[in-house]
Amino acid sequence: MSPQGRQPPKPRRGSIEQGPRHDRPRASLKPHERLRTTREFRAVYAARARAADGRLVVYVRPNPQGATRLGVSVGRRSGAAVQRNRTKRLLREAFRRARADLPGGYDVVIVTLGRDYTFEEVDRRIRSLVPQAVRRYAERTRSTPSPGKADGI
Repeated sequence: MSPQGRQPPKPRRGSIEQGPRHDRPRASLKPHERLRTTREFRAVYAARARAADGRLVVYVRPNPQGATRLGVSVGRRSGAAVQRNRTKRLLREAFRRARADLPGGYDVVIVTLGRDYTFEEVDRRIRSLVPQAVRRYAERTRSTPSPGKADGI
């Protein structure tokens, strides 16, 4: 105790005095690395390039920014709010860690079809489904002629 009979205040959570947390780099997706608006999600869905495995569906679309961005959709069938938020955190973290190994320059939307995911399962599924969806997008754009070329313009 101090001479006045009071204890010194405890450091606030996350403050510099508390410890090494302030030294760590930020481990979340920055705002420019996320899809946020309905318009952005609809644009990815409209590209119709997807891959699914029964537990997750991944939609992709190239973006002009060149950075890979993520959008997550977890419906009410996935459980109560606490469970849905946990699933979203798992998906974002697995995507963040796998991002270096995935094709760049795409907007990616991940839709859940179940509940009770593990990190290892989500990580494995993202690493296989995103490249599949990118290949399907490339196949689709190669097989459909652009409007200008069909008319000879």
